Amino acid sequence: MTEDRSRTEIRELLDFATTLAHEAGAVTLKYFGGVVDHDAKGDGSPVTIADKEAERLIRGRIEGRYPNHAILGEEYGESNEGARVRWILDPIDATRSFMRGVPLYGVLIGIEVDGVSTVGVAHFPPLRETVAAGTGLGCTWNGAPCRVSTISRLEEAVVCTTDVERLLSRPEGAGWRRLQQRAAFSRTWGDCYGHALVATGRIEAQVDPVMKPWDAGPFLTIVTEAGGRFTTLGGEATLHGGSGVSTNGVLHGEVLGELGG
Repeated sequence: MTEDRSRTEIRELLDFATTLAHEAGAVTLKYFGGVVDHDAKGDGSPVTIADKEAERLIRGRIEGRYPNHAILGEEYGESNEGARVRWILDPIDATRSFMRGVPLYGVLIGIEVDGVSTVGVAHFPPLRETVAAGTGLGCTWNGAPCRVSTISRLEEAVVCTTDVERLLSRPEGAGWRRLQQRAAFSRTWGDCYGHALVATGRIEAQVDPVMKPWDAGPFLTIVTEAGGRFTTLGGEATLHGGSGVSTNGVLHGEVLGELGG
């Protein structure tokens, strides 16, 4: 594939993914604003009617336009396994926040082309924020170019995670305490929103010790195109490693060093 054709394909996929994220976000808003009933999945995590309806919408639109593409979604599994292009969907990341009327949840769409993370869209419906990126196209925040922060000292950095107690119970717990003590301050603006905060330069690091591919789906592309780094706790740049750390890049080695030290 020529460079121009590749760029055109990425732009087309990015534009369509952004449209789908907004359409699915509108579905979620129909149910948002109070305590939402839910069922428990096999792993104990919650799922609501909004999760299912939003993923069905995205799947249906992809299947209508790209019937040969693969789709991997949190709620309905994988179809067309082995296809050259694979969509990775999380219709509501941070379902627990959504269920309680907290606006820090997102519709996540990632796209792999030939096994490489190529497109990422994270849309936050109640906040009316969208962070989107395509390989070679840069990263945007509500349509305007965005970049990670330039802070180069951990002592000036803001570091975030989703659930402090859960992290402290893991092998990385002692490392997280060291990271907290060195950083300017830490918060739990977590789940998907923390990674978007890194990409838009509002914080310097987000640590997620447990991530499924659909949780990480858009963030390798988004954070990389914003000038930062997204890796596993072990330093591998992948959506499929079971964990995720986003940073502004400058501090990445130091953050991983503290977590694993």
